[in-house]
Amino acid sequence: MLPYFTLTQLHFGPIAIQTWGLFVALGFVVGGAAASWMIKQRGLKSDVVWDMLGWLLLSSMVFGRVFFVLFYYPGYFIERPLEVFAIWQGGMSMMGGLFGAALVAIIYFKRKKLDWFQYSDAIIFGLPIGYAIGRIGCFLIHDHPGIPTSFFLGVQYPDGIIRHDLGLYEIFVGLILFLIFLAWQKRAKVGFFLSTFLISYGVARLLLDFLRLDDPRFAFLTAGQYFGLLLLAGGIFVLVKSQKMKKV
Repeated sequence: MLPYFTLTQLHFGPIAIQTWGLFVALGFVVGGAAASWMIKQRGLKSDVVWDMLGWLLLSSMVFGRVFFVLFYYPGYFIERPLEVFAIWQGGMSMMGGLFGAALVAIIYFKRKKLDWFQYSDAIIFGLPIGYAIGRIGCFLIHDHPGIPTSFFLGVQYPDGIIRHDLGLYEIFVGLILFLIFLAWQKRAKVGFFLSTFLISYGVARLLLDFLRLDDPRFAFLTAGQYFGLLLLAGGIFVLVKSQKMKKV
């Protein structure tokens, strides 16, 4: 059992920084650095990541919030419309963030006439570590409480109940994926990182969301689980495509 503690703000004199936002921003920077390194390793244009990063951050935040509002608690935000903008309280959809980032990436690759398959695969190399760092912010504000448990990594919440904490578990998902990527980075063919992330995160999301406490369900599944199915299908598509490329 882990003790419950929170860290919502960091204070530097009169300046207060929201912990969640700080870790999300840090995750983007570290993930971007890892992606840039992989792009250089593969002999691609190294300035692509930093050229895109600001737009990726903006689009993922906007779509992450939009998806959260629309698919998780629309009734709550209809009654409190101004709280739609209170992103420092948490409340982002990872799936929405991925959708927004993918949309910007597709537009960017098309405008720059870049091979989306090669660049997407290299850029996705940095996503797991960036994701893990961002989820530290979620864990510190405990915005993803789970159902009661006796699991040794359960967190004892202020009400005395030991619960799964999905923010903590998803830190581990990101770290494990990044370690796999590091172990295979010299042998990985184009398509490995992208297919592995989509399949692994899709499956992880399908399983972990069964532990969530109060996320709304649609036909027994959360919105995140339906998007997880889409990621899984996309990962299989990329895997098949990469296998066909090897045979050419």
